[in-house]
Amino acid sequence: MTTATTAIPGYLAGTWDIDPVHSDVSFTVRHMMVSKVRGRFGTFSGEIVTGENLTGSSVTASIDAASIDTGNGQRDRHLRSADFFDVERYPTWAFRSTGVRVDGDDLVVDGQLTIKGVTRSVPLAVEVGGIGPDAGGGTRIGFSASTTIDRNDFGVDIKMPLDGSGVVVSDKVQIAIEIEAVLRQE
Repeated sequence: MTTATTAIPGYLAGTWDIDPVHSDVSFTVRHMMVSKVRGRFGTFSGEIVTGENLTGSSVTASIDAASIDTGNGQRDRHLRSADFFDVERYPTWAFRSTGVRVDGDDLVVDGQLTIKGVTRSVPLAVEVGGIGPDAGGGTRIGFSASTTIDRNDFGVDIKMPLDGSGVVVSDKVQIAIEIEAVLRQE
């Protein structure tokens, strides 16, 4: 029988700090309903606590909403404005896990995501990339996670209709997360 921890070679219980230099938080939305726009957040932090059993683990993370970068300064300024993320009033987004579960062959981290002061339950589909030593003598763990949210659920409900039946920005937002974390030496 394979358990969530035996399926991960080198699994270690402990507290891990997210390494923002080797991690990425990005998103994709449909634009004009004909193409996709991608962006990322440059400033974020977090902690992962792996339990003796993987399902006893937890995650907390925060994102600096003003660090959004889509590669277009004008668009980024508009996204930071009250029309979208209102970063003056809501500078930080947060994720706090409420549980970790194994669903068939998949690992899911359930949690509470807060954007613009609105908190909603969000499941993250997670893949553990591996655990291993780093060049400095420490230990690292890698994760990939993804989910899709509806921006309207978080008060990002700007409506910019197009002629016909489309909108400028899709309601659905795909989120992709690549995390590398360092085991805290205690």
